[in-house]
Amino acid sequence: MLDSAMVELSRWQFASTAMYHFLFVPLTLGLSWMLVIMESVYVMTGRQIYKDMTKFWGKLFGINFALGVTTGLTMEFQFGTNWAYYSHYVGDVFGAPLAIEGLMAFFLESTFIGLFFLGWERLSKRQHLAVTFLTAVGSNLSAMWILIANGWMQYPVGAEFSFETMRMEMVSFSEVLFNPVAQVKFVHTVAAGYVTGAMFVAGISAYYMLKGRDLAFAKRSFSVAVGFGLASVLSVILLGDESGYEVGDVQKVKLAAIEAEWHTAPAPAPFTVFGLPSNADEETHDAIKIPWLMGLIATRSLDQEVTGLKDLMHEHEIRIRSGMIAYEYLQRLRNDQDTEANRAMFKEHMDDLGYGLLLKRYTDNPAEATEAQIRQAAKDSIPEVAPVFWAFRVMVAAGAWMLFLLALGFYYNAKRQIQDKRWLLRAFLYSIPVPWIAAETGWFVAEFGRQPWAIGEVLPTSVAASSLSANDLAISLSAFILFYTTLFIIEMFLMFKFGRQGPSSLHTGRYHFEKAHAEPPAAGGPPSATAPARQHRGDL
Repeated sequence: MLDSAMVELSRWQFASTAMYHFLFVPLTLGLSWMLVIMESVYVMTGRQIYKDMTKFWGKLFGINFALGVTTGLTMEFQFGTNWAYYSHYVGDVFGAPLAIEGLMAFFLESTFIGLFFLGWERLSKRQHLAVTFLTAVGSNLSAMWILIANGWMQYPVGAEFSFETMRMEMVSFSEVLFNPVAQVKFVHTVAAGYVTGAMFVAGISAYYMLKGRDLAFAKRSFSVAVGFGLASVLSVILLGDESGYEVGDVQKVKLAAIEAEWHTAPAPAPFTVFGLPSNADEETHDAIKIPWLMGLIATRSLDQEVTGLKDLMHEHEIRIRSGMIAYEYLQRLRNDQDTEANRAMFKEHMDDLGYGLLLKRYTDNPAEATEAQIRQAAKDSIPEVAPVFWAFRVMVAAGAWMLFLLALGFYYNAKRQIQDKRWLLRAFLYSIPVPWIAAETGWFVAEFGRQPWAIGEVLPTSVAASSLSANDLAISLSAFILFYTTLFIIEMFLMFKFGRQGPSSLHTGRYHFEKAHAEPPAAGGPPSATAPARQHRGDL
C-alpha cells in the first residue's frame, strides 16, 4: 500500500510552487502585448511619450519575467524528484511539448527580451518593434506548449499503454497537439493573462492620476489598458463558456463537482448559485439554483443531462472492477504468460487499467481487492467538492467585477471624464490583485477538480509520486515556500519601488544634467532653450 502522507506532501509541494509560479506568468503574457501596442504607436507617430510608456512598463515586465523564469525552472525539476513514476509512465508523451517549449519558445523569448532592453540605441525603430513583437510571440508560444502538456494531463489523447515497456507511448502527435481541452485551456489562460496585464497598467495609471502626477503618461497608459482589457475580459467570458462546454463533454466529474451536482437532474440541469456541499452526506445543503442554466452551459441543449456525482461513482465502480481484470492479465503478461488469450483479455479491459490502479492505495494487488476497498476507491474517484465549488464561484465573481470596472473605465475614458471619477480610479487601484485571485482560483479548479488523477483516467496521483520520506518532503516543502516567498517579496519591493518613481525616473539623469547647466531666463523673457522640459506634457 502507498504512504498517503508522502503523496499529500508531494502534492502540496508541487501545488505551492505552481501557484507561486503563476503569480508571474499572467502579467508576463498581458504586458508583452501591451508593450507591442505602445511601441507600435511610437513607431507610427514618433511621439516620445509612447516610447517612454514602452520603456517604463517594459522595466516592470522585465522584473516579472526574471522571477517567473526562476520559479518555473525549479517547478519542472519536481517531475523528476517528487513524481518519478509519473515521469517514467508518461514521460514519452508529456516530455515532448515541454522540450519543444524550451527549444521553440523559451529561447526565443529569452533572446529577444535581452534585445528589448539593450537594443534601444542599437536598433532602428522598426527593428526594435520587431524585437518586442517576437518577445510577445515567445511568451505566448511558451504558454501554448505548456498548456498542451497540461491539457494532455486532463484529457490524454494520442497515446496508448504498452505492457512491454509499462509506459504510455505516443501514437499521434497531432492528436496531442490539437487536443480540444488544450486548445480551450490555452486561449482561456492567455486571455486571462491579458486581463491581468491590463488591470495592472490601469491600476498603476489610476494611482498617478489620483496623485496628479505624470498625467499625460497616465492617461495614455490607462487608455491602452482599458481598451485592451475590455476586449480581453469579454474574450475570457466567451472562452470560459467554451471551456465549460469542453469540461462537460470530457471531464464530467469536474463539471459535477463545480456545480456540486450529486444527483442527475432532468435536462436541462439547473445552475447552483449557492450551497454547502458535503462529501460525507453526498448532498449540497441549502442550495439556491437557477433553472436550466447549467444544462445550457455544459451541453448547449435542452435535452441532454448533466450526470450527477452519485451516478458517476456507480459508473466508476464498474470501471474499477474492469480495471482489476486488466491488472490481473497485465501481471500474467509480465510473468511469461504472453499468450494470445491473455493479450486479448488485457486489451479488452486495458482502457480501465487506471481505475484498477486506484486500488493501489489500499492493496498491493488490485486484482484481489475486497468489496469494501472497491467501494472506497469508487468514492475516491471524485474530488472534495466544496473547495472546487467555491473556488469556481470566486473566479466567476472576480471576472464579473473586472468586466464591470473595465466597461466603466472604457466609457468614462472615451468621454474624457476619467480623471474626475476618483472613486473609479480608486476602485482600479485597489483591484490590481483581483485578476491574480481569478487566475489562481481558476487553476485550483482545473487541477484540484481532476483529482484523484495525475493523468485523467490513466494514472492516479497516489501511484505517480516518488518513494521519498515524509520528513524529506516536509523539509523541501518548507524550503521551497521560504525561497518562493523571498522571491515574491523581492518582486513586490521592486514593483513598488519603480512604480512609485514613475515614468519621470526614465529621464532623471538627463534632467539633472540640464538643470545643472541651464542659464536662468531673463526676467519676463522666454525660457532658455536648454531649460528642462516639463516631463510628459500632453503635447509631447
